[in-house]
Amino acid sequence: MLKRHEVEILLKAGHAKTEVARLSGVSLRSVKRIAEEHPVGHVDDVAERRKRQIGRPSTVVTFRKQVVEILQEAPDLATLEILRRVRESGYRGGKTWLYALVASLRPKVAKPLVRFEGLPGEFSQHDFGQVEVEFRDGTRERIHFFASRLKYSRLVRVSLVKDERVESLVRTLAEHRAAMVAAVSGKRGKRYLKRQQLLELGEPAIRYLTEIVHRRPRQWFEDVDRLHQILQSHGPDVLRRAMEEGLKQQIFGAFYVERSLQAELSFPQVVQ
Repeated sequence: MLKRHEVEILLKAGHAKTEVARLSGVSLRSVKRIAEEHPVGHVDDVAERRKRQIGRPSTVVTFRKQVVEILQEAPDLATLEILRRVRESGYRGGKTWLYALVASLRPKVAKPLVRFEGLPGEFSQHDFGQVEVEFRDGTRERIHFFASRLKYSRLVRVSLVKDERVESLVRTLAEHRAAMVAAVSGKRGKRYLKRQQLLELGEPAIRYLTEIVHRRPRQWFEDVDRLHQILQSHGPDVLRRAMEEGLKQQIFGAFYVERSLQAELSFPQVVQ
């Protein structure tokens, strides 16, 4: 395209066609043809070749209709399988051109954006973090912290810790649980938060609480309150082991857990 533009400039400058051919290195026949055509409007060689259909057409274009039919029948069919079928029909070109054709013809499916939300107090997030702090005297120190956040209200609580070990996790998490329960307004919100903190103990807690909710659909919140008290006073490992034993014995309720931990409180009923 640039060579064509060079020929046009030389012709406009008044040079003879034979002289233009000599200066530009283009044949006299080409110079005569360019002189009779419209002037160049841009220098995008690729676009101009496509517009004027210059060059040898790709062999993959012949199989466009077949590719369209295959994608209409199976939109998610692997491109490698499409290549195999097209080659069985006589395609001898490279796979790169066919892959590009399939990508341009395959229907685009936009995945819906689903926002993850929950009820007040139902979900919470916890993690350690660290930051480098520089003091006025030029010294630097790495500060560790533990952060908790409620999913619904975005309430955040951050505590400084000496390290990121298990002991710091257990102690600080218990403090954050109590503070967040106190911060949530309403009995319903507090109980959802307590239940979520119990469910974070893992699979045994999920199974144990599910049994309690199914067996006592109108009183399960009482067990959640009492189990949460045990979580705060005895820690997650102790409560998790008690729930695992309850699952083995098929005895469900806060009373069984309290009795297994030799708690001072006693309640008259065991959920079975």
